[in-house]
Amino acid sequence: MKNISNNIAIPSLFFIMVLLSVLSSCKKDGDGSPTVKAGNPVADSLSPATAAGGALLTLKGSGLGDMRKIVFDKDSVPASFYSTLNTGTAIVFRVPDTISGGPQHIIFTNSAGKTLSVDFNGLAYPKVTSASNYDFVAGTQIVISGNNLETVNKVVLTGTTNQATIVSKSKKQLTIAMPSTTVARATLDITNVTGTITTTQEFVNLDQALQIFTDSYGAGIADGSWGAAAFVSTTEFKTGSKSVGKVYQKGNWHLIGFANWGSGIAWDPSYKYLTAWVKGASQDYVLYVSSDKQTDGFANFDDAGKMNVPANVWTYFKIPLSQLNLWATATSFNQLGFRIQGPDAQDETFYFDDVLLVK
Repeated sequence: MKNISNNIAIPSLFFIMVLLSVLSSCKKDGDGSPTVKAGNPVADSLSPATAAGGALLTLKGSGLGDMRKIVFDKDSVPASFYSTLNTGTAIVFRVPDTISGGPQHIIFTNSAGKTLSVDFNGLAYPKVTSASNYDFVAGTQIVISGNNLETVNKVVLTGTTNQATIVSKSKKQLTIAMPSTTVARATLDITNVTGTITTTQEFVNLDQALQIFTDSYGAGIADGSWGAAAFVSTTEFKTGSKSVGKVYQKGNWHLIGFANWGSGIAWDPSYKYLTAWVKGASQDYVLYVSSDKQTDGFANFDDAGKMNVPANVWTYFKIPLSQLNLWATATSFNQLGFRIQGPDAQDETFYFDDVLLVK
């Protein structure tokens, strides 16, 4: 029995020693950071000292070990970083995408609570992701959404001296009143403390467009719908105070039509786009736009005129006229229509605003 006990004790002791070795090794490795203790941080250089969001920065100095927090002090924007790249003499990190523009400090804090402040100049150009509307007349207020908009000091129609009025601004939103202008459409040059950007979004001057429907039918235009007639709504609109609505009845393959039964709408090479705001129905649907002078005839279902309309929201459509070929068989067309396949389940109502031919 004694021999058996000894044989059991020896492997048990070996197992305990291995376990202690593993635990010791795990404790030593920690979170993977270099084993450099927190010191009294001193900066020698920051490179580059001026940069935009996403740029890679390197701080060199002494006593930089075990940094736990990096914050850009203008608007208290934290920066993420890998502790494994932190040594006693260097830290590598990136400028956060949400950086605020202008002179500021980067505050470094180590595990001992000691801090280091380094001068930095943030580059934060205006960024535009969307606008509340793309159609305007003089004085129309448009809300621009994006980033770095709180220091915007100038908004100009690209290629002109026509300057919009800044109504209000914050980091994420900018409200402007559009200027009087003779240009048909233009992007915006937006300037803040960092510099100037040009939007990818274009804005359309209603006064310079051929108006098929805005707050009313355009000159010579009347309702030419199939099935139930279109109606003017004062409760649903995108611009101004009215839109035109159409009930597409179940199973009838209706269309909303805009007709000029006189001289028609003449071809003009200066017109480049058909634009429209459409508010969708109770679910996603597809509408097809066509004219009575297209090769395939009126109310066709060609993919060139396909419009995917999301449910219950206003959606902006801007379709190149070269794609639609509205004048393919004549120099004027008399009918423009938006047709639906269905609806199959129930009646559905769509609203249309700012239906335009745009130069």
